[in-house]
Amino acid sequence: MPGVRVREEETFERALKRFKKACEKAGIISEMKKHQHYEKPSERKKRKLNASKRKRMKLEKMFSR
Repeated sequence: MPGVRVREEETFERALKRFKKACEKAGIISEMKKHQHYEKPSERKKRKLNASKRKRMKLEKMFSR
């Protein structure tokens, strides 16, 4: 769990911004969004398949130039 120590004369908003950035870097935000709703195994498989297709098409487009 990321934590931030508030520095001297640092505003709360600035400390909050650093904390949010640390959480994003640790992957907490994306993990939280992933677990907000139940995803059936078939839906997860379909999502991963579509992501791999997009990635493959992007690589093919990049190397075909």
